[in-house]
Amino acid sequence: MNDNGKIHSRQLMVLAFLYTVGTTVLIIPAGLAAIANQDAWIGAIAGVAIGVIVVGLYALLWRLFPDKTFVGICKAVFGKWFGTLLAVIHMFGAFIGTATVLFYVGDFFQLHFLPRTPFAITCSLFALVVVMGVRMGLETIARASELMLPWFVILFGVLVLTLAPEIHVDRMLPVFESGWKPVVWAGISFAGTAYMPIVFLFSVFPRVKSPDKAWPGMIAAALIGGMCVVLITLLCVLVLGPNITSRSMFPSYALVKKINIGNFVQRIEAIMAGLWFVTTYIKTTFYYYSWVTSLSEILRLKNYRTITLPCGMIMVVFSLVVYPDVVYWQRWDSTVFPPYILTLGFLFPLLLWIVGRWKKDRSYETGRKT
Repeated sequence: MNDNGKIHSRQLMVLAFLYTVGTTVLIIPAGLAAIANQDAWIGAIAGVAIGVIVVGLYALLWRLFPDKTFVGICKAVFGKWFGTLLAVIHMFGAFIGTATVLFYVGDFFQLHFLPRTPFAITCSLFALVVVMGVRMGLETIARASELMLPWFVILFGVLVLTLAPEIHVDRMLPVFESGWKPVVWAGISFAGTAYMPIVFLFSVFPRVKSPDKAWPGMIAAALIGGMCVVLITLLCVLVLGPNITSRSMFPSYALVKKINIGNFVQRIEAIMAGLWFVTTYIKTTFYYYSWVTSLSEILRLKNYRTITLPCGMIMVVFSLVVYPDVVYWQRWDSTVFPPYILTLGFLFPLLLWIVGRWKKDRSYETGRKT
């Protein structure tokens, strides 16, 4: 795999922030409200707490193997055969993540903006932009994300300020009506959507300058990104109410439709959709980047760019069939996705860190004795 580009710690912070927000801000408020009702925002806070622990684990694993991707770490810890098996599972996780996020994009645009455009065309056009970005390399994507960040911050600030008059505090009462269990489960769901996919950024970590200085910033950026999603979830509860939030496919977009300042500034959801477009593009791009670079490393290709186009075609085709219908989508997200992402995003990295730490300590002790 050939990508000699290097990025700064500041650029990694921007990527981690936008990647954490990603599609989470579009879909997670509905899931949290369905689990915890009006306590959805508390579940989101619990998810941030869980997520910081998960990202801290990634930082420990990164410090242990600063010059290796996730595929390289698997092989270094478990050897050629079992390590390659874990690497293939990780690679397929990135592939499925790419296709599902692309499905979210196509469904969102077809539902709200392009109802008469075939779903396949919408997905293909977005996928084309993703493939172009990945072919241009990591440095190009990182610089583009820096240009996108101010627009995200401006639009996010406008969203929060213009929705302030629509807030009804009574919609978040009573607090803890269903107890702690739904809140904890909502927190796990939140962390699984926002934080555990950061494991796929291991394809980027070896190309970060000064990793010892970068990982604290990455944790801080992920924390700030999570708090942005907490704020959106809270606004969904306070403005839409828990019932409407849980029934909406994209509640944060429904939230934008409530903006009305003096019966003049209203129906600006098309402009505000740029906020979701920026974060969704970054998340799709790095899911895809992790997939093609991991595949390239497993196959020992000299340049990952040779497989970007065929992988892009596969990505589009799989996005058309990954969710046959909305019922399947909701069932997958509520029952299958949590244990699936816990395995890929927490258990695998924890196992790698424990065994890798033990091997390094053992080799150190052996070296001292000799």
